[in-house]
Amino acid sequence: MIKNYLKIAWRNLVKNKAHTFINVAGLSVGMAVAMLIGLWIWDELSYDKYFENHDRIVRVMQHETFNGEITSENSLPIPLGYKLRQDYKEDFKYAVLSTWTSGHVLANGDTKITQDGNYMQAEAPDMLTLKMLKGTRAGLKDPSSILLSASVAKALFGNADPMLKAVKIDNKWNVKVTGVYEDLPRNTSFSGMKFIAPWDLYMTTDPQLKKQATRWGNTSWQIFSQLAPNVDINKVATKIKDLKHKGLTADNDLVGMAFKSTLFLHPMNKWHLYSEFKNGVITGGAIQFVWMFGIIGVFVLLLACINFMNLSTARSEKRAKEVGIRKAIGSLRRQLIGQFFMESLMIAVFAFMVSIVIVMLILPWFNQVAGKDIVVLWDNPVFWLCGLMFSLLTGIISGSYPAFYLSSFQPVKVLKGTFKAGRFAALPRKVLVVLQFTVSVTLIIGTIIVFRQVQFTKNRPVGYERTGLVQMNIHGDDIHKHFMAFRNDLLQTGAIVEVAESGSPLTGVWSNNSGLNWRGKDPNLQDDFGTIRLSPEFGKTAGWKLVDGRDFTRAVADTSGIILNEAAVKFMNLKSPVGETIKWYRDFTVIGVIKDMVMSSPYEPVKPSVFIIANYAMEMIDIRLNPQMNPREALSKIEPIFKRYNPGSPFEYKFTNEDYAQKFANEERIGKLAGFFTILAIFISCMGLFGMASFMAEQRIKEIGVRKVLGASIFSLWRLMSKDFVALVVIALAIAIPVAYYFMHGWLQSYQYRAELSWWIFGFTAIGAIMITLLTVSYQSIKAALTNPVKSLKTE
Repeated sequence: MIKNYLKIAWRNLVKNKAHTFINVAGLSVGMAVAMLIGLWIWDELSYDKYFENHDRIVRVMQHETFNGEITSENSLPIPLGYKLRQDYKEDFKYAVLSTWTSGHVLANGDTKITQDGNYMQAEAPDMLTLKMLKGTRAGLKDPSSILLSASVAKALFGNADPMLKAVKIDNKWNVKVTGVYEDLPRNTSFSGMKFIAPWDLYMTTDPQLKKQATRWGNTSWQIFSQLAPNVDINKVATKIKDLKHKGLTADNDLVGMAFKSTLFLHPMNKWHLYSEFKNGVITGGAIQFVWMFGIIGVFVLLLACINFMNLSTARSEKRAKEVGIRKAIGSLRRQLIGQFFMESLMIAVFAFMVSIVIVMLILPWFNQVAGKDIVVLWDNPVFWLCGLMFSLLTGIISGSYPAFYLSSFQPVKVLKGTFKAGRFAALPRKVLVVLQFTVSVTLIIGTIIVFRQVQFTKNRPVGYERTGLVQMNIHGDDIHKHFMAFRNDLLQTGAIVEVAESGSPLTGVWSNNSGLNWRGKDPNLQDDFGTIRLSPEFGKTAGWKLVDGRDFTRAVADTSGIILNEAAVKFMNLKSPVGETIKWYRDFTVIGVIKDMVMSSPYEPVKPSVFIIANYAMEMIDIRLNPQMNPREALSKIEPIFKRYNPGSPFEYKFTNEDYAQKFANEERIGKLAGFFTILAIFISCMGLFGMASFMAEQRIKEIGVRKVLGASIFSLWRLMSKDFVALVVIALAIAIPVAYYFMHGWLQSYQYRAELSWWIFGFTAIGAIMITLLTVSYQSIKAALTNPVKSLKTE
């Protein structure tokens, strides 16, 4: 019986090639989208599963209350890490202090590279269960050691054995390689960590660090821990929640105590998917995109299934006699249902095979856009089982309505020629077309709004001139020691306008401080200022805009001068800020006020910030290129001077424009993916419309012939054929526009700096949807209108 089902199904599919092509094309694209989204979701849900102890690893974090608002931070003081290691051994198997992942120069002879890495305590490799390719996880116990990732070991030593070879960090500290570990996958929180150096070595890099080992107010480090077996995370969190506050009290840190701090534990399994906090409560993270793309995948596949159901039911009258004859000679309804399900399953299985080919072709581009390393799981039986179940489910869903509908025809009526589909037979098809375009239009509006939000924020005034600005991370103090000579040599090349040092890049604020006092300050006001230390040339280099007072200058001793941004002036409620005294660790005089510069998140209000002169080596060199010179030529003139003054570091730079653009990378990535899926959803919907228009033109061929004989024009016939489809799309627009407005308005509320929902977005989408509909159905409409009426009026 199954063999007979297959044979008849194959004959029907081959006989109706256009119908089969439209179904296979729609289903295969829908399946490919669902498969891509499924692989993406799998990658997201398996984040950090690379680590064997992922279910026991936690990040120690703190809630801080600032002027009534709770912020959640993972920056913590060093003594807290020591406290957890010494007094809570029964709760934590490991408690590891760590620096932030940042760039450092690694050198082996003349080979110098800049790589991101961490200084961590010796138990880190065991906690993270690093897969060691050479050496052991115990390598960090030697204070003069370093563990390298496989890629960094290859870059430094080529094919030579790196074990016990010398490496110089930041042109200062000599260490030896005691281990090489497998590069961490991209879907891990430590994927950027290309090397690990010992914490004990880090504590010797700066004399000030030894003082911080007992100070609870400096929260500039991270603490990762692994819970002991059979320990409840909530009970441990309750135990340690007040440790920092007690430490601040013992340390007499009044400024630190002004921020009410409560410690908590954030499990590794939630670091990626649930990373956003608002007022002390987890509000989401990447999980919102998992849900969003999951829903898109389901709807796109549903659109493909709708096409199959529509085209199959639309052709029901053509198969009515077949059903009647088969029933008359004894076929049972369940056999007919089985036959129609077999046809849909054959299409689904074939579409699944085509979808795999589509996925393989698209995957390299998809990975580039998504920032992933997704691969098809060929050797995973779960993948094939899911694919089989996927095809089976798709075949059943898409074939269910035609199977039960077609098998319900009464053979007597069909064979007597009195069968009629009925007044409402087309109603389900119309409902499904409306559903298709409701989904497609919603996706179009959503994609436009995402891109508009990104562009709106990109175009936000940043308060300085990004074009032609270059920034470099500096390791060591070689340039600082000879800064004026370095600056003069650069200026003589004509390649630059100005150069400066700074403690933060223009695209980030790396230091925050509190405890500032000024005339008229409310005693209950808690302050927290972004603090940017710099050289006097910074203002001219950045191109910031003064609104009051003057800029820093080397002609005057400005070490006691301070410049405020407008947000700081507003926060401090200063009417005439220039000349005011700011008391901090010493007295500063306000010499100027600048327009707010967007240095942190472009989606948030500018943070109150202060700018002061520093006389020590800082992390950044900022260079304003000469706009009259080609940037490549300018950089070629800068490079030899940089190498002359900083021979221990490679010449590496970043354009501020590019660095600023990275702040939008996540939103742009999501927008591109959503746009891609939207285009495919529109394609699937249009394939369905094309098939439906083809069937309708074929069904009404005689009517069109009669109308042509009676003098109907091609335009009137085109309008006749198109208006029904346009009406359905208009209904879909009436549903989709309010739905899209509701959800996208809610999404925009998560941004404090956001675009408005303009009417033109919905109007443009409505016009676009109608135009797409007309273009899709016009081919069949015009083709039918141009048909010779003599041929269409011939008797069968």
